[in-house]
Amino acid sequence: MTKSTTATSVVTRLSPAKINLFLHINGKRADGYHDLQTVFRLLNWGDYLHFSAIDNAIATIDSLVDSSAIDTDNLCGQLLTLAGAETITSSIEDNLIFKAASALLAAAIESNRLPKQLPQIQITLDKNLPMGAGLGGGSSNAAITLSVLNEIWQLNLTQNELIKIGAKVGADVPIFIFGQDAIAMGIGEQLTAIDLPDQQYLILTPAAHVNTAELFAHPKLQRDISELPIETIKNQSHDYVQYLNTPYQNVFTPIVTSLAPAVNEALRYLQGLESQLLGTARMTGSGSAVFLPLDASIATDKAILAKWIAEAPCAGYVAGNLQANT
Repeated sequence: MTKSTTATSVVTRLSPAKINLFLHINGKRADGYHDLQTVFRLLNWGDYLHFSAIDNAIATIDSLVDSSAIDTDNLCGQLLTLAGAETITSSIEDNLIFKAASALLAAAIESNRLPKQLPQIQITLDKNLPMGAGLGGGSSNAAITLSVLNEIWQLNLTQNELIKIGAKVGADVPIFIFGQDAIAMGIGEQLTAIDLPDQQYLILTPAAHVNTAELFAHPKLQRDISELPIETIKNQSHDYVQYLNTPYQNVFTPIVTSLAPAVNEALRYLQGLESQLLGTARMTGSGSAVFLPLDASIATDKAILAKWIAEAPCAGYVAGNLQANT
């Protein structure tokens, strides 16, 4: 393979953040994972990924007779150059972008859809989302990588096939491939679209991170919430969109706020604004980000929003749901 430093045909995609409007655990599975229920909202705020086919840099796949002979990590290393992720992982192989690309190649080989030749791709990540915030940044990066490389490499894998691949990379990857607000079940890969009203959110990202595995193993974590019918979740959206009414909750909140004072401080700050914004502050995912839905009467008042962000105990942002900007 001949490498070149010249790249053309740039494809740029938003790699959006997500929030969980609520998050329940219904039980632990035999495979060690947990069954959950949540409603995901995708936001019009996130990272950006730029994909460039590098001129005259083509990899020739010599033989597909014995697919097991192809080392997809090695092939991925030949095909991809990744910039902008140096501070996230110590090596490219540990990055979810690389893992997603390798998983995509493995699926293409298994389904006998890997072309004989593939262009080398330069991926540049513009990282805006804080890591470990429960906003899905790494999973979103992986999902966008799967979708765009599937197009560039003309693998012709369907959305459902990409979702199955994504679920193996990370539990939150499927929602970003799905690309719209959804009720999620299973480990997050069973997705049902849901139509929710446009919404703006005040989001705080405290500098705190609690290990997810530690949270799932915590003795006080509630793991036995009764599973709700999908139609019930659809019909009761007024109980978790603006407010968070019983039985809807985030089961991780009491544990994370007890272990991470910065998260507790940020959540309490937003709770102090609830009466003005007519909504319920809450945590997304397993933390550490917290958010407060904005009442429509406040959402366009840039001066007051800027004031609240300036007075917040940590970094703050205002973002809307993804569909509102499309």
